[in-house]
Amino acid sequence: MATTLAPPQPKTPSSSGGSGPNGNGFHGGFGGGDSGAYGWEVPSRAYRTGLWMGLAAIVMLFAAFTSALVVRKGMSTDWVSTALPPVIYLNTFILLFSSLTLEFSRRSLTAGLERSFVSWLYATVILGLAFVAGQLLVWRQLATRGVYLATNPSSSFFYLLTAAHGVHLLGGIVALFYLVLRARCIAAAPKRPVSVDLTAIYWHFMDGLWVYILFLLMVRL
Repeated sequence: MATTLAPPQPKTPSSSGGSGPNGNGFHGGFGGGDSGAYGWEVPSRAYRTGLWMGLAAIVMLFAAFTSALVVRKGMSTDWVSTALPPVIYLNTFILLFSSLTLEFSRRSLTAGLERSFVSWLYATVILGLAFVAGQLLVWRQLATRGVYLATNPSSSFFYLLTAAHGVHLLGGIVALFYLVLRARCIAAAPKRPVSVDLTAIYWHFMDGLWVYILFLLMVRL
């Protein structure tokens, strides 16, 4: 008797949450264990590229501010140097220390110390907010001395540079709050999520940028 062969059945596409490549060509999926609650895992290269492009844009922005400051001071006859309030140096210490606490948090996560990871993360958020509050205090002290945005070109650049840095730093604080809200899921992830590393890179960049701004203010204002 002749054998009847069944026609081949079409293959069903694999779920986007599995370990194979999804429809976008990346391994894992946005609904799977590689991302979702663990934060920004797929595709990590795209997130890293986006971050570095954003940081490059910030560098170009502050390079333009620096160039404008140097040119304006060189051609100005009404330039009056702005004395920096001493509290600005305390703010610098607070911000630099926040980078240290963030690194403690990352290392605790790598070591599997969930409570330590969360504690150091909270400390970083508190220090970041303390820096912002300290910068507002600096502005208040300048105002009590009669130094405002439009007082002279020097004070204008002081407010411009510190405000621009503060706005970008708030973006880092938002990212830190995200990590705090997802701390348990992040700690349960099989490996350290890329969201932690990207937030750390951005935060350390903001710290380095502030050191540059402070040096610029001390030398050029």
